[in-house]
Amino acid sequence: MWWNELVDNPGPFSASDLPIFDGEVYHLNLTPNELAPDIIIVGDPNRVTEIAHEFLDWPHYSAYRHNRGLRTITGTVKDTGQNVSLVTSGMGTSSLEIVLGELEVFNEIDFQTRTRRAQFETINIIRVGTSGALQRDTKLGTPLIADYLIGLDNTGLFYDVPAPEGASQLEDRLKQVIDGATPLDRRFRGKIFPYVARADERITALMEEAAKELRIEYKKGMTVSNSGFFANQGRAISRVRPTVPDIDLVLANFDTGIEGIRIENMEMEGSFLAHFMAGLGYRAGIICPGIANRGEETFDRDYHRNVRDATAIALRAISQMRKINGYTTKTPQQSL
Repeated sequence: MWWNELVDNPGPFSASDLPIFDGEVYHLNLTPNELAPDIIIVGDPNRVTEIAHEFLDWPHYSAYRHNRGLRTITGTVKDTGQNVSLVTSGMGTSSLEIVLGELEVFNEIDFQTRTRRAQFETINIIRVGTSGALQRDTKLGTPLIADYLIGLDNTGLFYDVPAPEGASQLEDRLKQVIDGATPLDRRFRGKIFPYVARADERITALMEEAAKELRIEYKKGMTVSNSGFFANQGRAISRVRPTVPDIDLVLANFDTGIEGIRIENMEMEGSFLAHFMAGLGYRAGIICPGIANRGEETFDRDYHRNVRDATAIALRAISQMRKINGYTTKTPQQSL
């Protein structure tokens, strides 16, 4: 079974594969007891402190670490008393891969023996980010909740996770559309391979419920994760020509084949988060306000209030997720 294939890697893990210094992992500089199993992950390290000041019982944190531009704060949510970690992912899926890999290590590896524990808890992670809205009718600042995610990075291709239902056909159609939008003289025509992941359906539903309870207008749809900010997202700023001109417009008009679901936005991390977490049997959600409208060519400079609304939705959803499922213990013998 997939789960057994996935965890059939008990260790011990070498110092080069898993660098540990004084009980702390290499990049995050955290010890396992400083991380909560419920996590809000953001790209900007300053956003960690902003969210902590707004939502956590400040300054009574159980962990405050900052290393290599990655900030982590663990504390209790003011309204619920729930223990939550706020973690920086950095920009892009390549940085996120390092962070998620170390979060898995914290949860599953015994630092003394460098072997995988027989049992470990289920992790819930919600990404609160910012994004560019692709649909002209999206009001600036609207929280966009991801259902399916389209990875135009290649980070996810290095982890062999089974495709969600219907994803293979969607991947094929996306590739055809992107190839068709690429001029014949482009060197990398035909070499972009989209992959499709899906956010945890329970977390997605709970974020929708939370948005309604908080009376915050939102949208749900597909999110595209790009490997960069400029040409990767259709911003023709450089003197170097893009491989796929106007890729934002191409994707905005893409027919998903799913009733009521459009490609709503573009960002840089969500695809790998959903892909990797699903492979581990953990839960991931993604909510990103659309702070730019690509079709209308507008940008919301006062987007911090929108991030605050998205964070309130995420914290309420992650609290409900824990109430419903408790601290479920995973073992190597369990199936997903």
